[in-house]
Amino acid sequence: MSTQYYTATSLDGFIATEDDSVEWLDALGEGDGGSGYAEFIAEVGAVVMGASTYRWMLAHLVDAEGNRAPWPYTQPVWVFSHRALDAFPGADLRVVRGDVRPVHADMARVAGSKNIWVVGGGELAAQFHDAGLLDEVIVTIGSVTLGRGKPLFPRRVTTPPWVLTAVRQVSAGFVELRYAVPKQTSVAP
Repeated sequence: MSTQYYTATSLDGFIATEDDSVEWLDALGEGDGGSGYAEFIAEVGAVVMGASTYRWMLAHLVDAEGNRAPWPYTQPVWVFSHRALDAFPGADLRVVRGDVRPVHADMARVAGSKNIWVVGGGELAAQFHDAGLLDEVIVTIGSVTLGRGKPLFPRRVTTPPWVLTAVRQVSAGFVELRYAVPKQTSVAP
């Protein structure tokens, strides 16, 4: 079992715009297109995300005519939030708050031998990192810049640095980098 932060970022290091949108991915052809997502998600037993990510998903799973797309995950999903959130019909959601360590323990129990996916945002992924719970970062870099927005990882991590384990061109607009995260990392906010 591995805890993985798997996300996409712009060339200048932003996963979303200032208003939490990831629509910038559309210009690059967000579809699977050889990204390996199907293989990745097949190995995931539990999913965790922040409230902003969840609210963005809720808003974008309904089209202009009000038709709701199906919930994209069969796995249980933990959502970190300080306030109540609307439920999504058919989704196995658990709204939590506070320290990521007890939530991670619960997720690991539920995931069994499968992986835990930290969807985002960057601050939530950093909290898992700060607690020594993040094992791998898989980041797909898109060939656009946003100028500002929500950072990929809002922490300084220098000693020891993450270890690059793989590089793969996904398409003309994306490259995927995989990093192992050493357990004894110093963090400075």
